[in-house]
Amino acid sequence: MGNNKVAFYVLFAVILTMIMWVVWNKTTFGKNMFAVGSNEEAARVSGVNVSMVIIAVFALAGATYGYAGFVEVARVGSSTGTIGLNYELDAIAACVIGGVSFVGGIGKISGVILGVLLMQLIMSGMLFLGISGNLTFIIKGAVILVACAIDMRKYLTKK
Repeated sequence: MGNNKVAFYVLFAVILTMIMWVVWNKTTFGKNMFAVGSNEEAARVSGVNVSMVIIAVFALAGATYGYAGFVEVARVGSSTGTIGLNYELDAIAACVIGGVSFVGGIGKISGVILGVLLMQLIMSGMLFLGISGNLTFIIKGAVILVACAIDMRKYLTKK
């Protein structure tokens, strides 16, 4: 039974990833998200309703957060106010490792998936080595700082 749960979680993640890939790459909404993320003013001049795109992005994010919350509660088997605490650090680290720019307008879903896999590999390696929880947060923070420094260096050399 335990193996089926893992398979269902992976299946749910793959389905959601495919849906988001289609939205990002094949719809006008996805192109508008990319345009607003790249340059909000240029998107506005191009005729994109920037305010509605931003509202829709936050609504889509809220829906996926709710979905992830249901999946996490089902995985754990109970719910408390601290479920998912510090998951945002994992999400930021995975996205930055995957090539998503903090400046905006740069990133691919395949990069985010690669970042998630690499981040999970790092976390599993630290667990395997017996590294304490506090040091794990420090290492995650260092990974984010290094990735942000590399991202900002790329951004500044383009300008």
